[in-house]
Amino acid sequence: MARVQRWRKILPETAARHADSAGRPPQYTFFYPQEEYRPELLDPLAEMARMGLGDVEVHIHHDGEGERDFVDRMQGFCETLYTRHGLLRKIDGRISFGFIHGNWSLDNSLPGGKLCGLNNEITLLRDMGCYADFTLPAAPTAAQTRIVNSIYWATDDPLKPKSHDTGVPLVPGKPSTGDLLMIQGPLGLRFGENGRFSPRIEMGEYAGYDLPSRARARTWLELSPRLGDNIFVKLHTHGTNDRNIGPLLEGGLETLFSVMEAECAARELTLHYVTARELYEAVMAAHGVSARLR
Repeated sequence: MARVQRWRKILPETAARHADSAGRPPQYTFFYPQEEYRPELLDPLAEMARMGLGDVEVHIHHDGEGERDFVDRMQGFCETLYTRHGLLRKIDGRISFGFIHGNWSLDNSLPGGKLCGLNNEITLLRDMGCYADFTLPAAPTAAQTRIVNSIYWATDDPLKPKSHDTGVPLVPGKPSTGDLLMIQGPLGLRFGENGRFSPRIEMGEYAGYDLPSRARARTWLELSPRLGDNIFVKLHTHGTNDRNIGPLLEGGLETLFSVMEAECAARELTLHYVTARELYEAVMAAHGVSARLR
């Protein structure tokens, strides 16, 4: 509870000092883990969402409990978020959600089905109302897909694992479809930062051991998925881990917003801060499809 209260206090204060090209404050989406649900922890996050500072979507860790258990847990959690906390949205009268798989193991993508157990997970997510998956990148784990730095449609083979290893990239104005839209973050190598000569993996994670910097902002813009002239930068953090929460809330987020604003200004790019849901809507708009989530 103390960790959540730190976010509730510091995120609004930090966001108030920053704005995108339209004057909007930074947006932070909390992908909350279903198995750790406690209403008193969700309420402050819902307050920040109502303040216009972000949103809450769905995260889960599971390991071989079976299809029925997975569906029951997910549907029950989505219903609770919507009815008790005023979160999530509906499409055609059905609750919709963005998704991140715990341990990156979407669709049984780790060897031996570890930390998942469902070859048809993509189909299940589609049928439950998932509008997009935000799990990737997953390097250097075996859950990483061959497709990188892309926004693409994955089509499920319910008899085989890791169906999202391949897919059909979105191209503006070109029709495409599949079972689940995959929105990846940046993945590549970066070199020579802070006197380091050896390369290190860049996967869009900001953490206590790898804080934001102007050099990283340049790398994010170079690696992130593009649709036409649009660059979609999706970053992530494990924001209440002991090694992360202090550095993030005591200067890390401030630096993140500052370097993105400075780098976009230097490149004469229009910067838009968006939630995961709004990112999906912007992706579909760039693709030429209207997809408002109410």
